[in-house]
Amino acid sequence: MARFRFHKLVALLVLVGFAAWVATGEFSSVGSAQNEAEVKAPEAAPARIVRTVAVITPPRVKHSRAIRISGQTDADKRAVLAPRVSGVISELPVKQGDRVKAGDLILLLAEEEKAAAVENARALLQQREAEWQAAERLSKSGDLAKLQLDNAWSALNAARAALRAAEAELARNELKAPFDGVVDKLDVELGSMVQQGSEVATLIALDPIIAEGEVSERDLRHLEVGDSAEVRLVGGETVKGTVRYVSREATAQTRTFPVEVAVDNPDRAIPAGMTAEITLLTEPTEAVILPRSVVTLSSRGDLGIRAVDKESKVVFFPIDLVDDTPTGIVLAGIPADARIIVAGQDLVTEGDTVNAAEADRATLEKLIGDAEAGTQ
Repeated sequence: MARFRFHKLVALLVLVGFAAWVATGEFSSVGSAQNEAEVKAPEAAPARIVRTVAVITPPRVKHSRAIRISGQTDADKRAVLAPRVSGVISELPVKQGDRVKAGDLILLLAEEEKAAAVENARALLQQREAEWQAAERLSKSGDLAKLQLDNAWSALNAARAALRAAEAELARNELKAPFDGVVDKLDVELGSMVQQGSEVATLIALDPIIAEGEVSERDLRHLEVGDSAEVRLVGGETVKGTVRYVSREATAQTRTFPVEVAVDNPDRAIPAGMTAEITLLTEPTEAVILPRSVVTLSSRGDLGIRAVDKESKVVFFPIDLVDDTPTGIVLAGIPADARIIVAGQDLVTEGDTVNAAEADRATLEKLIGDAEAGTQ
């Protein structure tokens, strides 16, 4: 019995002690006191690394914006010739490939009946002129009434009109070149019968030769009629030309704008239909020439270059590509005092504070040399 009471007493003491501990609330701080201490005294954050980058202030140059497009050559003028009347070809003085001048005869249709009609009209005109002269003399002497004089004048005018009509009808038998050019196609032979309006020949003018292409919406604002251009042909030959036409309406399928470049071609050596690479050169603009390696991506994925401002922070400039030359890329829209990062630009981002060190002399000399070479 005593033993049983002792165990009860021990259990009671343990229960009282546990209740007292719970009442103090100390159990809630288990594991949290350390966290609170860590919050109050966090570990020292590691210092951010200030990177060193090489910068340069490139020289400014004047450079023409180069817009490169693909295209093809075409004739300056093209005409499909057709006779105005039907008939048999009696003369065919040209053949395919011949050069002709404006007004040169391409073909002549048989004209016997029409030539005779012209002769009759001329004879009638001579008669009416003689009658008018006689009537005029009689009228002056008072031996002819005014009505008869008027009839003689009307007959004379009718004879003149008849001759003009006969000559015009005869002229329709002739087919002449409307401009200087080359007979590119001849579809008939001497002695063959042709119908009115049927195609008999194709005449093209190759001086100047026209290089045709299309520019994008972004490049259109830089172009003007009269700008210089270079046309590189398939054989590697490069010829100079002038922009003569810039369309103000886009092609519906491609949303690009047709342009035409006129190139002198006095010897007709450049044919129509040849593939060409067209470089359109706009008015020179202020730009800098930099190595291609300086181009990088911004945090948004845009192409551009990084530079360092007066507070040694990294800034980003989207590229405005003026030209891509063998010595480097030509960029516009960069402030004159911009210190462009030429080494280490991919290791920093916009807003970073950096240690900007001027690029070594060799890099500077190379950049200056490239700029001078690019402007020659």
